[in-house]
Amino acid sequence: MRIGLISDTHIPEACEHLPARVFEVFRGIDLVMHAGDVYVNRVLDELAQIAPVIAALGNGDEGLDGHQHRLAADDRVREAHLLKLEGVRIGLVHAIPTPDETSQEVFERAMHRHFGGPVDVVVQGHSHIEGVVRFGATLVVNPGSATLPRNLTNIPGTVAILEVADGVVRSAQIVQLGE
Repeated sequence: MRIGLISDTHIPEACEHLPARVFEVFRGIDLVMHAGDVYVNRVLDELAQIAPVIAALGNGDEGLDGHQHRLAADDRVREAHLLKLEGVRIGLVHAIPTPDETSQEVFERAMHRHFGGPVDVVVQGHSHIEGVVRFGATLVVNPGSATLPRNLTNIPGTVAILEVADGVVRSAQIVQLGE
């Protein structure tokens, strides 16, 4: 199963529409996971033309970062999602403290609070900094931002592709949208 990961789109403040390259990169995926700060529901509708979509509620989606838009209620959006796909437990949340920022104990408590316990993969956003990092048995994937990478404008953003099958993560790859 191929899963498209995207986060921190900040539309329409960052730009009016998702970059066309997102649709090229996500062609043929089975599911889109948006890790929050969507801002407007039409972004989810556009992504749903590719594959089913779920999203985490970001701080900006609740209007907590002072912007003028607020995500309307949507069944696809939750504070956190827990899925078991191809035997792999995947948690989707906007932000979770990782051991490089705090401690393994805090990370484990956060996974328990959001997902009821440890997961194989955490998909998160918030920082706008893309990365794939392993903390113990958990792989943490941050696709960065498709529209405001590292909070900069007018440079290509990033998304990620997660591939899972037969109970294992086959790959987790960051994709530069400018390539």
